Parts: sequence; C-alpha cells; structure tokens
Amino acid sequence: MTTVTASALAGQPFLHGMPEEHLEFLAGQATLLTVPARHRFFDVGETARHFLLIRAGQVALDLVAPGDGRIIVEAIGRGDVVGVSWFFPPYQWQFGAVALQPTEVFELDALAVRQRCDEDPGFGYQFTGRLITVVARRLQGTRRRMMQACGERAALEGG
Repeated sequence: MTTVTASALAGQPFLHGMPEEHLEFLAGQATLLTVPARHRFFDVGETARHFLLIRAGQVALDLVAPGDGRIIVEAIGRGDVVGVSWFFPPYQWQFGAVALQPTEVFELDALAVRQRCDEDPGFGYQFTGRLITVVARRLQGTRRRMMQACGERAALEGG
C-alpha cells in the first residue's frame, strides 16, 4: 500500500480536469494497491466500502449465473472506474471484481467521498457528473451486448 498524490490521480481519465483542491481531497482518501492476477477485490452482495481507479492492468466484472457458474460481464482496464454501487443505497456490490492480470489500482474510501459530495456542492457536481458518465457508458455497452445476443439467438432459431 502506497500513499497517493494529487498529481498521480490527475493522470486518471476519470479525474481529468478536476480542480486541484478536489484532487488533493481524493488523494487523502486513496491508497495505491498492487495485486496479482486472480485477486478478488469484492463479490456480489458485499458492502461497498471503496471504489477503484485502474492505474495498470485489467479487471473483470463478474457474477454467478445459476447453472453457468461465474461469468464475466465486462473486462475493463487502465483508466477505468471499478464499482459504482458504493455511490447508491443500499451500498452493496451488484457485481464481483477480479484482477485478470497483475494490476495496480487506486482504492478510495467510499464513505468519505459520499460525505464530501453532500458537504461540498462543487465537488459533488464534478464527481457525480463523472460517475454518471461511467454508468451511461456501461449501460450502453450492456445494451449493445444484449442486442448482439438477441441477434445471435434469432439466427440460431432461424429467424
């Protein structure tokens, strides 16, 4: 675990252009972790106490599908945010996350960031806008994958 600086966070696409005072606050809530491949960050249903920004490596978002075991929903990499469930009640992970290769992440304290969003409207606006962009991009990706799966199923059924 390593202490994080505002300049290290400024290099993260999710935080690009965020004011220096906001980056300073986030740096105080962050730790740099280096983990091996197959390290499980969290699992479905656990309390979401932190979120991650990927500095290097790749992380799979997964879940357990009845009869199919654990399946990868999406693989994300450098510059991506891991986890949004920490921002929305009931603050429980909706997916699991596991490192697909050796990975470096900034781990940030979710409660402290939520509190800052509530107390500082400027920070809250900046942060929430960035998080909504991540959620929208993930929903669009899910829609594309569902449409592709529907097309493949129709082709298999002869339609």
